[in-house]
Formats: sequence, structure tokens, C-alpha cells
Amino acid sequence: MAFPIIIANVLQTMYQLVDTFWLGRLSANAVASVSLSFPILFLVVSLGGGLTLAGTVIVAQHKGAGDQKMVNYASSQTVMVIFFISIILALIGYYSAGTLMNLIGAGEELMDDAVIYFQVSSWGYIFMFMFFVYQSLMRGIGNVIIPMYIVLGTVFLNLVLDPLFIFGYGPIPGYGVAGAAIASIFTQAISAAFGLYILFKGKRGIKIRLIHMSWDFKWVKNLFSLGLPASLDQSSRAAAMAAMVMLVTSFDSEIVAAYGVGARILSLVVVPALGLSIATTSLVGQNIGAGRLDRAERVGNIGMLIAAIGLSLLGIILFFLAEPLTRFFVPDDPHVIEVGSKFIKIMAPTFGLLGIQQVLNGVFNGAGLTKVSMLISVMVLWMARFPVAFMLSNNTSLSYEGIWWAFPISNAIAAMIAFMYYKRGSWKKIQPQLV
Repeated sequence: MAFPIIIANVLQTMYQLVDTFWLGRLSANAVASVSLSFPILFLVVSLGGGLTLAGTVIVAQHKGAGDQKMVNYASSQTVMVIFFISIILALIGYYSAGTLMNLIGAGEELMDDAVIYFQVSSWGYIFMFMFFVYQSLMRGIGNVIIPMYIVLGTVFLNLVLDPLFIFGYGPIPGYGVAGAAIASIFTQAISAAFGLYILFKGKRGIKIRLIHMSWDFKWVKNLFSLGLPASLDQSSRAAAMAAMVMLVTSFDSEIVAAYGVGARILSLVVVPALGLSIATTSLVGQNIGAGRLDRAERVGNIGMLIAAIGLSLLGIILFFLAEPLTRFFVPDDPHVIEVGSKFIKIMAPTFGLLGIQQVLNGVFNGAGLTKVSMLISVMVLWMARFPVAFMLSNNTSLSYEGIWWAFPISNAIAAMIAFMYYKRGSWKKIQPQLV
């Protein structure tokens, strides 16, 4: 189940990687300006993303209990709630772009591109969230193949549209940094249209209906009780990323660009970890709904083993490919290549620990304990990663490399805390979230 989710998430990450590749042909500043925008974009997306995860948990548990009527009803309610939230977030994102870029510390040479990229990207939230909610609901019932094919098609389309809108061709003008965001909106709109069509058609395990989209305050309250901690979990990660960028921007633009490349590689590694986490959430939720706690625990054990071995091997590969990977994104700046490759090498050995923590988050979320995942994230990111990065970069000779070392240290702490709670077994005593 995890493999198609991982492939779909890898493909979705390709949006940013393709953007970075083509923008690197403009300048290092173009890469840096988008790197500044990305953590804030992720923060805004995270505020709604937790609710799509709540939809996954509720649908999975109803699926495990064999209640198709409630699977359809829960799906309809989730789509309705996410649609309204996406509109609100799009408006907030567009009108607060300048303030947010100032807050994160964008320099004068990066400000204009960072703001325009953020503003254009904000209008894509509506389409992005509609596809995300489709993906989440399908994952809740274990249908993961079709979303993967949709993402595959739109990524190939983005490969064509990115250079077209960034550099221009024929009657189409080149929009520079904004062109990358315009290309993404086109592809997001297409994927959202396909996803909603499938849900309304009802032939793939879920059928949503407009009649079921009137506000059910009891149900929406349950969605928020599960979804808000998950949103805070994801948004705390995004806020921590933004805080790390604020540390990075105290150095020159080449360090910012190197961080941007390293962060893109990290996002590529996080994708399989999140894929395993999402599959774990769905399978644990289904088994808890069916009353099979023994199988739910087995899912967690197998997921940890796969994550530890698979992501450790991936870390070894990326360690040895760090320099050519960095050069691929920023080919003409030796200093960025040197600094970016060192960032990757410092992070890579602990990717297996990152995977273990993500899988265990999936176990807790599948059991409805989204608050536990949130607390682990908040403790590790704000009580470990950021303080360590600040202290090492400002009070030691490591300088900006102190920021790099904060990543493996926090990965180790997160895995240890999550594993200790998992072994306590408290998550097995929670009642299913069947509403």
C-alpha cells in the first residue's frame, strides 16, 4: 500500500525539484527567493492538511467497520470543509505575502521575486487542497493507485509548462520566478478536476453527494478535534522550517541557496517516510475499526523495519551523490555546491531515524491520537532543532554549519521519543473515532 503513495509523493515533490532545476538556470538568487517562500507556503498548506489527514482516519475506521454509508457521508463532509478552508487560506496567502517575506528576512535582492512567487502560488491552494482531500479519502479506503497516475500525468505536464512560463516561447512571455508558480497552478487545477470527478462518480469505493455537504456541526466538530492537532503538527514543522530559514538568512545569499538545495533533497527523503506514515495511518485505522489491535501493532512493527532499512540505504546513496546532486541544481556556483553538498552529507546518516519517527506518527494518527504526533513534533522541533541550530551557528566556530548539524541531532531525539511512547502501548487503548 505504501509504494504507490511513496511514488505519488515523490512525483508531487518533483514540482519543487523541477522548479529548482529551471530557476537555477536563471540565477542562484531565483533559487534563493523560492527557497524563502517554500517554508511559508508549506506552513499555510499545513493548516488545512491536518484536516485531510483527519478525513483519512475517520474514513479508514468506518471502512474497517464495514459501514459504506458513513464512508460516503464522511467523505462528503470532508470535501465541503476543506473547500471553504482552501478559499480562506488562498486569500490570506495572497494579501499577506509582503508581510510574510519581510518577517522571514528576505533581503532586498530577493524580496520582489519571493513575494510574486508566493502571491501566485497562493491561488493554487484551492486546487491543491481539492486534490489533497481526494488523495486522503482514497488512501483511507486503501485505493492508492489512481491518485498516483493522476500525479504522474500532471508532473509530466509541469515539465513542459515550467520552462514555457519561466522563459517564454513565441507569443507566451517569460514570467521568470512567477512562471514556475503559474505552471503549478495549471497542473493543480487539472488534478483537482480529475479527483472530484472520480469522487462524484462513485465507482472507486467512495461516492460523495452535494446533499451530504450541508454543515453537520457534530461531525465537523469531530473532524476538527482530530484535524487541528494534525494541522498543528504539520504547521509546527513548517514554522520550524521558516524559523530555520530566518537563521540561514543571517548569512549571505549563497548560503541561502545552498540551504534551499539541501532542503529540496531532504523533502525528497521525507516523501517515502511520509508514504509509509500515511499507509500506516490507513492500515492501523482500518484494523482498529475492525477491532484487530494485534494486526494494527504488526503494521507498526513492519513499517518501522522498512523505514529504518530503506531510508538508511537511501541516506548512504545520497551521501555519496551529494556533490553531483547539488551541482545539478546550481551548476555555476562552486561555493553553493560545496556548502550544499556538505549539508546533505551531514543529514544523510540519520534518514533511517527520520523514517522510524514518521511511521510511528502514522500509528498514533491511525489510532486517533493526533495530539501525540503534534506534541512530539513541537518538542523536537522547537525544543531541540531550532535551539541547537541557533546555539551552534551563533556561539561556536561552526557558523552556518551549526544549522546543518541540528537536523541529525533532532532526528535522533524524535525517533527515541516516538519509540518509547509506542512501546508503552497507550495508543492501543483508544476507542475508534466512529461518528
